[in-house]
Amino acid sequence: MATEPDRAQPGNAEHEGNGNDHGRPGPASQGPAGPGPSGPGPSGPGDAERVAVLGTGIMGAAMARNLLAAGLPTTVWDRTAAATAPLGRAGAMVAASAAEAARDAGLVITMLPTAEVVTAVVFGGGVAEALARGAVWAQMGTIGLTATAEIGARLRQARPDVLFVDAPVSGSKGPAEAGELLILASGPPAAVPVAGPAFAAMGRRTVWLGEAGQGSKMKLAVNAYMSILIEGVAEALELASELGVEEAKLAEAIEGGPLDAPIAEAKLHKMERGDYAPEFPLEWALKDVDLAIGLARADALPLLGALSRQWRAAVAEGHGREDVSAARLALRRDA
Repeated sequence: MATEPDRAQPGNAEHEGNGNDHGRPGPASQGPAGPGPSGPGPSGPGDAERVAVLGTGIMGAAMARNLLAAGLPTTVWDRTAAATAPLGRAGAMVAASAAEAARDAGLVITMLPTAEVVTAVVFGGGVAEALARGAVWAQMGTIGLTATAEIGARLRQARPDVLFVDAPVSGSKGPAEAGELLILASGPPAAVPVAGPAFAAMGRRTVWLGEAGQGSKMKLAVNAYMSILIEGVAEALELASELGVEEAKLAEAIEGGPLDAPIAEAKLHKMERGDYAPEFPLEWALKDVDLAIGLARADALPLLGALSRQWRAAVAEGHGREDVSAARLALRRDA
């Protein structure tokens, strides 16, 4: 059973992890897979089967648990002991720094909230230098197309021997815990056999879309569709309330019919119950909407533009860390 890390930095785990380590690499905690890596980077070939997960918030922790359940040796890192300690007890090796986690892995996964955090951890925290020769870096958080391209180019310049895969995921807490994520992968064909077993453990399906960057494009389109569905559910419930229609009856009328969709149904029931516990926080959903708007031509996405303004007001009122189903609350500001 793995021990907790020798050194931890305080903080709170976020939806896509919140790691940001500017310290020097320290020793990894020893777990069932043996002692942690040591020595200066870049390292040698490393353990081809070992997977490192950097960022163990809601999504990263669930993904790491599925890697462990599939029997893949897994190292985890996050800036908080609270985020990694349960994974250590589940059998993961807990590293004291992001660089230590990456050094011995054939596949390194980043599940971090923003491009700035990814850059700070990978290029400011020693990860790029520590990556094993021939390793694959799978960037799985949603950080947008521009940042993905910049990060990929920077890695190619610094470490041409490392393969970069852009692989954001579609799905929130429930699918992540069940290993039912949709993985929108893009990158060099040589990365497929390295990343494939881990992707199979974490997702119900992996779609390979071509060169790196195509995954991020697809993710923004998928999340635009999802966001419009969720706002539609919120407004349909609000209309039902205004008309005196029971919310449960609205759910019953839609369920199982041609208008039913799993994400819409799940969020409808959360709104109906007033359950805004975070599965996919509203602030991260807004981030993805704004990334999409920023890449489109001016006024090309009027519905998303209106949705962004609506959700931004809800975030400003303190609902950002609640689930995206808190979109319902934005409709009740003047109620």
